Amino acid sequence: MSTLPATPQPRTPQTSAEHGQAMSLGLLGVALFALSLPMTRLAVGSTQSPQLSPEFVALGRAAVAGVLAAAWLVWKRASWPRRRDWALLAAMAGGVVFGFPLLTSIALREVDAVHASLILALLPLFTAALGALLAGQRPSVGFWVFAVLGAALVMVYALLHGAGRFAWNLHWADGLLVAAMLSAAVGYALGGHLAQSRPAGDVIGWALVLSLPISVPAAWWLRPANAVQFSAWGGFGYVAVVSMWLGFLAWYRALALGGTVRISQLQLLQPFLSMMAAAILLHETLGLTTLLFAGAVLAVVSVARRMPVHQAPHPAPDSRS
Repeated sequence: MSTLPATPQPRTPQTSAEHGQAMSLGLLGVALFALSLPMTRLAVGSTQSPQLSPEFVALGRAAVAGVLAAAWLVWKRASWPRRRDWALLAAMAGGVVFGFPLLTSIALREVDAVHASLILALLPLFTAALGALLAGQRPSVGFWVFAVLGAALVMVYALLHGAGRFAWNLHWADGLLVAAMLSAAVGYALGGHLAQSRPAGDVIGWALVLSLPISVPAAWWLRPANAVQFSAWGGFGYVAVVSMWLGFLAWYRALALGGTVRISQLQLLQPFLSMMAAAILLHETLGLTTLLFAGAVLAVVSVARRMPVHQAPHPAPDSRS
């Protein structure tokens, strides 16, 4: 009689030093990710002053990070993923290697980074929901009530600022940002699941290496034919080396040490850090309305993350089997 492999249980810190390391790495990862949207905006430019193409930025960053990850995996003599992990790694790559970078790169050509940061503020909540479903858990009714409330707040903000002015309409780029949020949530949930059973750095490393047959030829084909500003290349270098690789090394290591539920709460800081970075680096306006909506979304997500999540009941074994 064959049995299914047991789902690995999240590892929790056993010592205060381990807990401190998990929190420090988690904060480092969030801080590094917070600069991703402003740096992507620098790389792609705007509709009035376009720089690198969004497609090149998305696939080029995956190619650069994939080469670095391949060298790192060889250097540390990482073990090959198990056969059943390849499908999860492919799905994870579809979310965080291709989906999120491509969708946000296209959207940020149309909207500013402050706007995108608030649309993506529900990412921790969607990550928690998908992570709970992946682990066979059942979020409570309260969780889903606050999830819907948070989504409604983000939708109202998008309606008010969809065209870059205070008017009840949507910008088509908001749909891309919502799809990007879902892609990242899938990638984070799958990555956190895989990081419970293998070294955290190997998870993003193998996902990037698995993507190389697509990312490298596509990036070469889409390489810019004309000169662009130095700041655009600086933004591209950041998202390729830091956002796509180093940030994930810190983030998945923190998830492995501290547990996905506890560490993922640090993502609540990310929208505010992204907005501040956009205001400083890109001189974007950080208005009172945006701050009020961001604070409301933060409060809703914080309460929702404290709602109980129950283990799904397991069927009683059949005494006749």
